Amino acid sequence: MMSPCSVIGIDVGGTKIAVGTLELPTGRWMPFRTTPTRRDRGPQVVLEEILQMTRELASSSALAGRPVAAIGVGLCELVGRSGTPLSGHSIAWQDLPVLEELAQVAPALFEADVRASAQAEALFGAGAGLDSFLYVTVGTGISCCLMVEGRPHLGTHGVTGTLASSPLGPLLGIPDGGPGMTLEDLASGPALVARFRKAGGVANRGEEVLRAAIEGHPIATEIVRTGATALGAHIGLLVNVLDPAAVVVGGGLGSSTGPYWDALTVAARSQIWSDTHRPLPLLQAKTGVDAGWLGAAIAALDRFELPRPDLSAPPFPS
Repeated sequence: MMSPCSVIGIDVGGTKIAVGTLELPTGRWMPFRTTPTRRDRGPQVVLEEILQMTRELASSSALAGRPVAAIGVGLCELVGRSGTPLSGHSIAWQDLPVLEELAQVAPALFEADVRASAQAEALFGAGAGLDSFLYVTVGTGISCCLMVEGRPHLGTHGVTGTLASSPLGPLLGIPDGGPGMTLEDLASGPALVARFRKAGGVANRGEEVLRAAIEGHPIATEIVRTGATALGAHIGLLVNVLDPAAVVVGGGLGSSTGPYWDALTVAARSQIWSDTHRPLPLLQAKTGVDAGWLGAAIAALDRFELPRPDLSAPPFPS
């Protein structure tokens, strides 16, 4: 039996940074700290804050008798098959020695944030026990990952999951649509806020637009409906192409209840062509705000050949 140890997971998103530990061999996982990313500070300052949190967590884990064996970093960028960041839209770390700095604590790797979250759902969440599922995350951005037998499909270059970045062209029935509008411009959290404000509404977060829709605000209702319908149609198309056993939807908006989820599911099923596919489960993710860092830790297990925990009874944090 292996000696007790910990794997640190770090989720570096455009809005927040979350850190936690996955303990081995028990599989118990515990969040440590969440803080705003404040990416306007620059990539070096963000890195320094993450290094400080990592060292602090590694020290406390060692004192508890669980030294850190590996570190996984989920990054809100394109990450290639070799684990190299291929974009710097939110966090420009391509030219910084991020992994080398973290390796002073333990061996470290990068994973795309959507693939990390999908792995958390495969091991601990709604995708557990499924031979395949499509994971879609909807929050600050929108992306997806196909999971097959507990592992993410990487594609030739590792550049998968850009579900919502291509221009859609004019969209019938959406007055504020335009030739350059993408799915993220319609259906993500910031998109709901921007569209609501453009129409004269007041909101700072997507959840506020959802609340206005639930309360019957007609403009909010239409914005939520059209955004969620566009996303649902894309999910239906992917189901037609990929034939997964289920769709798991996570992220802040994806985990919400009410009009967004209702419109998304109706649109997805309406765009699934085959009667064979149409009844597939459309599930909401279970690992919630911990999905990113937890999945990054799981990715580190596989990369550094650490054994996965026995999850005959999945140990969620108390």
